[in-house]
Amino acid sequence: MEEQIGNIGDLSIEEREDVFVDVATALEGTAREAFVEGNRHLAALSANMAQAIRVNADELARDDLRNTKRILQQAAAMISQFNATHPYRIVGHAVH
Repeated sequence: MEEQIGNIGDLSIEEREDVFVDVATALEGTAREAFVEGNRHLAALSANMAQAIRVNADELARDDLRNTKRILQQAAAMISQFNATHPYRIVGHAVH
């Protein structure tokens, strides 16, 4: 993900939009796993950030590159923080 953030200026607007959609999908996965593990605060933050990125992906792709990089760095930091504290993935889960 850091590779995509570093060369975001070299991508076309459509490719940037695809990067935002990929990041939103990763954030949604993090939110789902955090919720299952009982970390509702991180789950809510990740889900809200994913929704905001997905809804505004077209505008973000056309926005100033500094703002674009900042948003992608914040999303990557949130995903990395969760991965660092939960290194083992859940194989299956059930929510009652």
